[in-house]
Amino acid sequence: MDILNNLGEGFSVALDPINLLFVLIGVVVGTAIGVLPGLGPTATIALLLPITYTMDPTASIIMLAGIYYGSMYGGTITSVLLRLPGEAASVVTTFDGYQMTKKGRAGAALGISAIGSFIGGTVAVIGLTFLAPALGKIALSMGPAGFVALMVLGLFLVTSLGTGSTIKSVCMAAVGLLLATVGQDPVNGSARFTFGQAPLLGGLDFVAVAMGLFGVAELLRSLEQTEKAQIIKTKIKNIWPSRRDMKDSAGAIGRGSVLGFFIGILPGGGGVISSLASYALEKRRAKDPSRFGKGAIEGVAGPETANNASSTTAFIPLLVLGIPSNVVLAMIFGALLMHGITPGPQLMTDHSGLFWGVIASMYIGNLMLLVLNIPLVGIFIQMLRVRQGILAAFSLLIVLIGVYSINNSSFDMWVVLGFGVLGWIMSKTGFDAGPLVLAFVLGPILEKSFRQSMLISGGSLDIFVTDPAAAVIFALILAVIAVKTIGRARRRFAGAKAVPATPVEDATEHDVSGAHSGEPAPVPAGKETSPSAH
Repeated sequence: MDILNNLGEGFSVALDPINLLFVLIGVVVGTAIGVLPGLGPTATIALLLPITYTMDPTASIIMLAGIYYGSMYGGTITSVLLRLPGEAASVVTTFDGYQMTKKGRAGAALGISAIGSFIGGTVAVIGLTFLAPALGKIALSMGPAGFVALMVLGLFLVTSLGTGSTIKSVCMAAVGLLLATVGQDPVNGSARFTFGQAPLLGGLDFVAVAMGLFGVAELLRSLEQTEKAQIIKTKIKNIWPSRRDMKDSAGAIGRGSVLGFFIGILPGGGGVISSLASYALEKRRAKDPSRFGKGAIEGVAGPETANNASSTTAFIPLLVLGIPSNVVLAMIFGALLMHGITPGPQLMTDHSGLFWGVIASMYIGNLMLLVLNIPLVGIFIQMLRVRQGILAAFSLLIVLIGVYSINNSSFDMWVVLGFGVLGWIMSKTGFDAGPLVLAFVLGPILEKSFRQSMLISGGSLDIFVTDPAAAVIFALILAVIAVKTIGRARRRFAGAKAVPATPVEDATEHDVSGAHSGEPAPVPAGKETSPSAH
């Protein structure tokens, strides 16, 4: 009954006219930026952070959350119609969605995507409603040592579950932790890495760093694109799927909901991993796997359901444990910190209206997306006519004005531009900015908890073994490392004994999509398929 009462409180907050308006703004903006290739939720939220500083905390988080899960819907539209994923998690949808468009079934593909996304998102929100309080009670019983272990677990999973180089991810996380130490020591107040610059005494501003790495860097990448806007010539009809389509997709939607829910809970999970896993699962279960990549509706329904479910459950580690599971949620984490609110187990008690209001808004937002997404397809598609140069110039102006307005500091403007160039160089050299930002956000919490642990134990590291929660989490980390190491050793041993495959056979064997007619789906610039970007 407590959960239902709390949810009732949440709906009373979410149904407030102002908050309801921001739910609508969030999902519409999210869908729009999902359609636009090269922008995405990370850059958009980074650009909007200064605006949220002047807003009510609940309204701002409701809007940012709507942008996040709304972008999953929007990315589907161009994936299906143009074979151009507007959002990284929608890459998998191009495999079969575009083939359905070529067969004149674009309407069915978009319809089943909307239905699957709604079901997956709703199932995930229901799970979030009942799982979050239980996890919150467990987290409240943890001491500083347990939180150190949680922070380390979050960093470990973010750097090890990504699709990019693990070594590069670890390097970026290390840089993020180093940047988090800039400023005054939290215990004795001494200056660290300030190099005599007074503006650095308060540390690097999160908004400036985030807007540079994701906002300005994304704009620089978009200016490099020379492709002309593509015009939709496909006539979309029969959007509502047939009974046969619903029957064929029912199992994929159910499995995608469950799979996306559990992958979303993991720090470092996210839409890309969940959609890939769902596609692989559906192909493995299919009686005729050769249909996949040629217009199988299950290949659209499963991944779309999974990536929307995972984007919703990703709020569990953020709101309950204070661990942002990907870079988008790190932005939302930063928005909460700007309002003086620290995400974690005490959020449910200290700011219950915000916590349950955000959860209730997800029920409403998913319903809005289902109602609005299909009728507005034509309008969203027309946004592709806008030239990248115009968008980039306008966005850069907003970035500089916004970051200056927060602290009235011209130094922050130089920080934005510096990190913008750094982010652009990182994208050119294959370094992902996600682990850097996540480590930058978690660094202060990790340092505070570690130093508290040392004070309690008198400087002994034994506390991380004697504390039950810390011991279990560190044991889990060591077990994962051991399993990965053994698995890698076995693959190398098996590979040494195997006969080398031809280039064609090798490419087929390692194709993550399973099969998609030999046409790899294009990923727009700045849309690297990394879970930390979702």
